[in-house]
Amino acid sequence: MDEWRYQPAGDLHLKPTESLRSLHREAGLIAGITQTAWRALVRTYLRGYHRLRVEGIEHLPAKPPFVMIANHASHLDALVLASAMPWRLRRSVFPIAAGDVFFETPAVALFSAMMLNALPMWRKRCGSHAMQELRERLIEGPSIYILFPEGTRSRDGSMGRFKPGLGMIVAGSPVPVVPCHLEGAFAASPPGARIPRPLPMRLRIGPALTFAEAGNDRTGWQEITTRLEAAVTALRDGSR
Repeated sequence: MDEWRYQPAGDLHLKPTESLRSLHREAGLIAGITQTAWRALVRTYLRGYHRLRVEGIEHLPAKPPFVMIANHASHLDALVLASAMPWRLRRSVFPIAAGDVFFETPAVALFSAMMLNALPMWRKRCGSHAMQELRERLIEGPSIYILFPEGTRSRDGSMGRFKPGLGMIVAGSPVPVVPCHLEGAFAASPPGARIPRPLPMRLRIGPALTFAEAGNDRTGWQEITTRLEAAVTALRDGSR
């Protein structure tokens, strides 16, 4: 049996405002309670108000680390993907959110961290160093990331081209990436909408892909991007 070793929290020495924005943030008792209550409320809302259907739940890995990706058309998207996770995995789930939107002010940062358990990705500073930090947190956590490779929400409901940043996080590692397609989120809550419409949504989850053999270089990142975009497109086309 492995020897038990005490390890302090990764954000132990950070100020509260710094901890909210840190990739090393760890949920304490209060955050765990608030996230559990929030998730129960969100699941009830999605299944009641939007009549959410989830297909392919059997494709989710049994334990972290892994990454869930999907097309991005609404602020509801991360909530839908997180709601599909089994309860036993809830504390390992971290949506990757735009830092300049969800962590810019203290109030919004508090909500994003305490309720959504989101981690920030600062779009103006998302170079190799930032991706390496995300990679280390994913593997060593171990964690589950919810990530949208388009990099921004669709403005017309169509799926945009995937960016290669995800490849920098998973290339050359055994971490599974689970492709998903979300249908109906744009109609329910398009950019600019203040109140979501009571329209149905469906989440399709596909078989996980791994990229242990992919090179952790530009060629490997592009290969990963191409394969994952094709996998999400196939889920979209299969639902028609």
